[in-house]
Amino acid sequence: MPGPIDASNDRLKDAEAFLQEAVYRSRGAQAGKALFAPQAKGQCGLGQEAAIVLDLTPRAEELAQSLWPSEPGPEDLEHIRGQMARWVELQDQLDRKRNHFLKAFRGQHGFRRADYSPETLAQYEAGLAAIHAEVDAVRQTHAMALLAGVLGDLRNG
Repeated sequence: MPGPIDASNDRLKDAEAFLQEAVYRSRGAQAGKALFAPQAKGQCGLGQEAAIVLDLTPRAEELAQSLWPSEPGPEDLEHIRGQMARWVELQDQLDRKRNHFLKAFRGQHGFRRADYSPETLAQYEAGLAAIHAEVDAVRQTHAMALLAGVLGDLRNG
């Protein structure tokens, strides 16, 4: 029987990796759609919206077998797919936030970090670190939600 979920738990780390695989798989489709789409002024290079592809990569299949050694039931599969889709959308929003930060910062200070003053470089690094910390926190929370829906059934069984 799985133990409690916490930040140091290998299952949680595997769940985060599983969610990232969903993003990688979906980004391939998103890139293909964006490649031939007309670029609207002000876009950040990610296209109009997130593409959501729920096919599993080989790595995601390995992680799924580790996370759910017993075949998940229909309700569990619906929960898993829903969490995957929501994470792809959230990751897309967070990536857009990072890209908009970079565009605005570079528009104000230039592209060459080597030319930044120590204060400007510190602002740049702090801004990116804050966005990355947000991504990590949201991914971890989402991974816990992914596991919670399925683990609840496993703990009661």
